[in-house]
Amino acid sequence: MVSWIVLLLTTGRSTNSHENLSIGGKEDISYRKQLRRFFLARFSAEDVLGLHLTLGIAIIIGATALFNQIAEFAVYRELNEIDRQVTQMVQDFASRSLTIVMLVITHAHSTIVATPIAVAIFFYFVKKRLRSWALIFSLTVGGGMLLNVLLKNLFQRARPTFEIPILTLTSYGFPSGHTMLATTFYGALCAFIVSTVNLWYWRLLAMLGAALLIGLVGFSRIYLGAHYLSDVLAAMLEGLAWLTLCVTAVHTMSRWRKERRNR
Repeated sequence: MVSWIVLLLTTGRSTNSHENLSIGGKEDISYRKQLRRFFLARFSAEDVLGLHLTLGIAIIIGATALFNQIAEFAVYRELNEIDRQVTQMVQDFASRSLTIVMLVITHAHSTIVATPIAVAIFFYFVKKRLRSWALIFSLTVGGGMLLNVLLKNLFQRARPTFEIPILTLTSYGFPSGHTMLATTFYGALCAFIVSTVNLWYWRLLAMLGAALLIGLVGFSRIYLGAHYLSDVLAAMLEGLAWLTLCVTAVHTMSRWRKERRNR
Protein backbone atom coordinates (compact mmCIF):
# COMPACT_ATOMS: atom_id res chain seq x y z
CA MET A 1 0.00 0.00 0.00
CA VAL A 2 2.79 2.40 0.97
CA SER A 3 4.66 1.60 -2.25
CA TRP A 4 1.57 2.48 -4.28
CA ILE A 5 1.28 5.87 -2.51
CA VAL A 6 4.99 6.64 -3.12
CA LEU A 7 4.65 5.65 -6.78
CA LEU A 8 1.57 7.87 -7.18
CA LEU A 9 3.30 10.92 -5.61
CA THR A 10 6.42 10.40 -7.69
CA THR A 11 4.40 10.12 -10.89
CA GLY A 12 2.54 13.31 -10.03
CA ARG A 13 5.75 15.25 -9.42
CA SER A 14 7.28 13.94 -12.63
CA THR A 15 4.21 15.00 -14.60
CA ASN A 16 4.25 18.51 -13.08
CA SER A 17 7.97 18.78 -13.74
CA HIS A 18 7.51 17.84 -17.41
CA GLU A 19 4.63 20.33 -17.71
CA ASN A 20 6.78 23.14 -16.23
CA LEU A 21 9.65 22.30 -18.58
CA SER A 22 7.24 22.26 -21.49
CA ILE A 23 5.79 25.67 -20.59
CA GLY A 24 9.26 27.12 -20.06
CA GLY A 25 10.45 25.75 -23.38
CA LYS A 26 7.44 27.20 -25.21
CA GLU A 27 8.01 30.61 -23.62
CA ASP A 28 11.68 30.48 -24.59
CA ILE A 29 10.83 29.60 -28.20
CA SER A 30 8.16 32.32 -28.31
CA TYR A 31 10.64 34.90 -26.97
CA ARG A 32 13.24 33.92 -29.56
CA LYS A 33 10.67 34.17 -32.34
CA GLN A 34 9.66 37.66 -31.19
CA LEU A 35 13.30 38.71 -30.98
CA ARG A 36 13.96 37.35 -34.46
CA ARG A 37 10.92 39.17 -35.86
CA PHE A 38 12.10 42.39 -34.19
CA PHE A 39 15.57 42.24 -35.78
CA LEU A 40 14.16 41.25 -39.19
CA ALA A 41 11.79 44.22 -39.03
CA ARG A 42 14.73 46.57 -38.38
CA PHE A 43 16.20 45.50 -41.74
CA SER A 44 12.93 45.51 -43.67
CA ALA A 45 12.57 48.19 -46.33
CA GLU A 46 8.77 48.17 -45.89
CA ASP A 47 8.61 48.52 -42.10
CA VAL A 48 8.02 52.05 -40.72
CA LEU A 49 10.87 51.56 -38.27
CA GLY A 50 12.85 49.41 -40.67
CA LEU A 51 16.01 49.63 -42.75
CA HIS A 52 15.99 53.41 -43.34
CA LEU A 53 15.85 54.05 -39.60
CA THR A 54 18.51 51.43 -38.82
CA LEU A 55 20.92 52.88 -41.40
CA GLY A 56 20.15 56.41 -40.25
CA ILE A 57 20.95 55.63 -36.62
CA ALA A 58 24.14 53.81 -37.64
CA ILE A 59 25.36 56.79 -39.72
CA ILE A 60 24.51 59.28 -36.96
CA ILE A 61 26.36 57.25 -34.31
CA GLY A 62 29.38 56.66 -36.55
CA ALA A 63 29.70 60.29 -37.72
CA THR A 64 29.19 61.65 -34.20
CA ALA A 65 31.79 59.29 -32.74
CA LEU A 66 34.38 60.37 -35.34
CA PHE A 67 33.50 64.03 -34.78
CA ASN A 68 34.00 63.63 -31.04
CA GLN A 69 37.36 61.98 -31.64
CA ILE A 70 38.58 64.83 -33.85
CA ALA A 71 37.18 67.41 -31.44
CA GLU A 72 38.98 65.81 -28.49
CA PHE A 73 42.31 65.81 -30.34
CA ALA A 74 41.77 69.37 -31.58
CA VAL A 75 40.94 70.69 -28.10
CA TYR A 76 44.00 69.07 -26.55
CA ARG A 77 46.15 70.32 -29.47
CA GLU A 78 47.27 66.83 -30.46
CA LEU A 79 46.41 67.58 -34.10
CA ASN A 80 48.02 71.01 -34.28
CA GLU A 81 51.30 69.82 -35.79
CA ILE A 82 49.54 67.66 -38.39
CA ASP A 83 47.17 70.54 -39.20
CA ARG A 84 50.06 72.95 -39.69
CA GLN A 85 51.94 70.52 -41.94
CA VAL A 86 48.88 69.95 -44.13
CA THR A 87 48.15 73.69 -44.35
CA GLN A 88 51.76 74.43 -45.29
CA MET A 89 51.77 71.66 -47.89
CA VAL A 90 48.59 73.02 -49.49
CA GLN A 91 49.89 76.58 -49.53
CA ASP A 92 53.12 75.49 -51.18
CA PHE A 93 51.05 75.09 -54.36
CA ALA A 94 49.68 78.63 -54.09
CA SER A 95 49.47 80.78 -57.20
CA ARG A 96 47.63 83.95 -58.12
CA SER A 97 45.17 82.21 -60.46
CA LEU A 98 44.46 79.40 -57.99
CA THR A 99 43.93 81.91 -55.19
CA ILE A 100 41.31 83.71 -57.29
CA VAL A 101 39.49 80.40 -57.94
CA MET A 102 39.57 79.49 -54.25
CA LEU A 103 38.26 82.93 -53.27
CA VAL A 104 35.38 82.59 -55.73
CA ILE A 105 34.49 79.14 -54.37
CA THR A 106 34.66 80.20 -50.74
CA HIS A 107 32.66 83.44 -51.23
CA ALA A 108 30.04 81.60 -53.30
CA HIS A 109 29.38 79.42 -50.25
CA SER A 110 29.15 82.20 -47.70
CA THR A 111 25.97 82.70 -45.67
CA ILE A 112 25.09 85.88 -47.59
CA VAL A 113 25.09 84.06 -50.94
CA ALA A 114 23.74 80.69 -49.80
CA THR A 115 20.77 81.97 -47.76
CA PRO A 116 18.69 83.43 -50.65
CA ILE A 117 19.42 80.35 -52.77
CA ALA A 118 18.30 78.07 -49.94
CA VAL A 119 15.12 80.13 -49.46
CA ALA A 120 14.36 79.87 -53.19
CA ILE A 121 14.79 76.07 -53.11
CA PHE A 122 12.54 75.89 -50.03
CA PHE A 123 9.74 77.73 -51.82
CA TYR A 124 10.25 75.52 -54.87
CA PHE A 125 9.57 72.45 -52.71
CA VAL A 126 6.50 74.16 -51.21
CA LYS A 127 5.18 75.10 -54.66
CA LYS A 128 5.60 71.50 -55.86
CA ARG A 129 3.82 70.31 -52.68
CA LEU A 130 6.90 68.46 -51.54
CA ARG A 131 6.30 69.47 -47.93
CA SER A 132 8.49 66.78 -46.42
CA TRP A 133 11.46 67.92 -48.50
CA ALA A 134 10.74 71.57 -47.74
CA LEU A 135 10.88 70.70 -44.04
CA ILE A 136 14.02 68.57 -44.47
CA PHE A 137 15.81 71.32 -46.43
CA SER A 138 14.93 74.08 -43.97
CA LEU A 139 15.87 71.98 -40.93
CA THR A 140 19.08 70.69 -42.50
CA VAL A 141 20.46 73.98 -43.82
CA GLY A 142 19.00 76.46 -41.32
CA GLY A 143 19.37 74.21 -38.30
CA GLY A 144 22.86 73.19 -39.40
CA MET A 145 24.01 76.81 -39.51
CA LEU A 146 22.73 77.39 -35.97
CA LEU A 147 24.35 74.16 -34.77
CA ASN A 148 27.69 75.24 -36.23
CA VAL A 149 27.58 78.59 -34.41
CA LEU A 150 26.82 76.73 -31.17
CA LEU A 151 29.76 74.34 -31.66
CA LYS A 152 32.16 77.15 -32.58
CA ASN A 153 31.38 78.93 -29.32
CA LEU A 154 31.56 75.67 -27.40
CA PHE A 155 35.06 74.69 -28.58
CA GLN A 156 36.45 78.23 -29.12
CA ARG A 157 39.37 77.11 -31.25
CA ALA A 158 41.47 79.83 -32.84
CA ARG A 159 42.01 79.95 -36.58
CA PRO A 160 45.41 79.48 -38.27
CA THR A 161 47.76 82.48 -38.27
CA PHE A 162 50.25 83.43 -41.00
CA GLU A 163 52.75 86.20 -41.55
CA ILE A 164 51.10 87.15 -44.86
CA PRO A 165 47.52 85.83 -44.63
CA ILE A 166 45.18 85.64 -47.62
CA LEU A 167 42.14 85.93 -45.37
CA THR A 168 42.06 87.47 -41.90
CA LEU A 169 39.22 86.26 -39.67
CA THR A 170 38.77 86.76 -35.94
CA SER A 171 35.90 84.34 -35.25
CA TYR A 172 36.40 80.80 -33.95
CA GLY A 173 37.40 78.14 -36.45
CA PHE A 174 36.19 74.74 -35.23
CA PRO A 175 34.27 73.37 -37.04
CA SER A 176 34.34 75.09 -40.45
CA GLY A 177 31.09 76.96 -41.13
CA HIS A 178 31.52 77.08 -44.92
CA THR A 179 32.17 73.33 -45.06
CA MET A 180 29.22 72.62 -42.77
CA LEU A 181 26.95 74.72 -44.97
CA ALA A 182 28.18 72.99 -48.13
CA THR A 183 27.70 69.54 -46.55
CA THR A 184 24.11 70.19 -45.47
CA PHE A 185 23.15 72.12 -48.62
CA TYR A 186 24.53 69.71 -51.22
CA GLY A 187 23.81 66.72 -49.01
CA ALA A 188 20.11 67.61 -48.81
CA LEU A 189 19.89 68.16 -52.58
CA CYS A 190 21.70 64.85 -53.16
CA ALA A 191 19.30 63.04 -50.81
CA PHE A 192 16.34 64.51 -52.71
CA ILE A 193 17.69 63.40 -56.10
CA VAL A 194 18.59 59.92 -54.86
CA SER A 195 15.12 59.40 -53.38
CA THR A 196 13.19 60.67 -56.41
CA VAL A 197 15.25 59.46 -59.40
CA ASN A 198 15.10 55.79 -60.42
CA LEU A 199 18.11 55.61 -62.75
CA TRP A 200 21.20 54.48 -60.84
CA TYR A 201 23.68 56.56 -62.84
CA TRP A 202 21.84 59.81 -62.00
CA ARG A 203 21.95 58.82 -58.35
CA LEU A 204 25.66 58.08 -58.61
CA LEU A 205 26.27 61.37 -60.43
CA ALA A 206 24.39 63.28 -57.70
CA MET A 207 26.49 61.66 -54.95
CA LEU A 208 29.78 62.26 -56.77
CA GLY A 209 28.81 65.85 -57.56
CA ALA A 210 27.87 66.58 -53.95
CA ALA A 211 31.09 65.00 -52.66
CA LEU A 212 33.17 67.00 -55.16
CA LEU A 213 31.55 70.34 -54.30
CA ILE A 214 31.84 69.73 -50.55
CA GLY A 215 35.48 68.72 -51.00
CA LEU A 216 36.23 71.86 -53.05
CA VAL A 217 34.73 74.12 -50.40
CA GLY A 218 36.72 72.38 -47.66
CA PHE A 219 39.92 72.57 -49.69
CA SER A 220 39.38 76.29 -50.38
CA ARG A 221 39.14 76.98 -46.64
CA ILE A 222 42.44 75.19 -45.96
CA TYR A 223 44.14 76.82 -48.97
CA LEU A 224 43.07 80.31 -47.91
CA GLY A 225 44.33 79.70 -44.39
CA ALA A 226 40.88 80.11 -42.83
CA HIS A 227 40.80 76.61 -41.31
CA TYR A 228 42.87 73.63 -40.32
CA LEU A 229 42.26 70.21 -41.87
CA SER A 230 40.64 69.01 -38.63
CA ASP A 231 38.17 71.96 -38.76
CA VAL A 232 37.08 70.88 -42.24
CA LEU A 233 36.84 67.14 -41.49
CA ALA A 234 34.87 67.82 -38.31
CA ALA A 235 32.44 70.04 -40.23
CA MET A 236 31.86 67.31 -42.82
CA LEU A 237 31.08 64.78 -40.09
CA GLU A 238 28.92 67.26 -38.22
CA GLY A 239 27.01 68.03 -41.41
CA LEU A 240 26.59 64.35 -42.28
CA ALA A 241 25.23 63.51 -38.83
CA TRP A 242 22.82 66.48 -38.83
CA LEU A 243 21.65 65.79 -42.40
CA THR A 244 21.02 62.13 -41.59
CA LEU A 245 19.13 63.03 -38.42
CA CYS A 246 16.83 65.44 -40.27
CA VAL A 247 16.16 63.13 -43.25
CA THR A 248 15.60 60.06 -41.06
CA ALA A 249 13.33 61.86 -38.57
CA VAL A 250 11.09 63.49 -41.21
CA HIS A 251 10.83 60.38 -43.39
CA THR A 252 10.04 58.17 -40.40
CA MET A 253 7.27 60.53 -39.25
CA SER A 254 5.87 60.74 -42.81
CA ARG A 255 5.78 56.96 -43.18
CA TRP A 256 4.22 56.54 -39.74
CA ARG A 257 1.45 59.03 -40.55
CA LYS A 258 0.82 57.38 -43.91
CA GLU A 259 0.51 53.97 -42.27
CA ARG A 260 -1.95 55.34 -39.69
CA ARG A 261 -4.16 56.81 -42.44
CA ASN A 262 -4.18 53.48 -44.29
CA ARG A 263 -5.35 51.49 -41.27
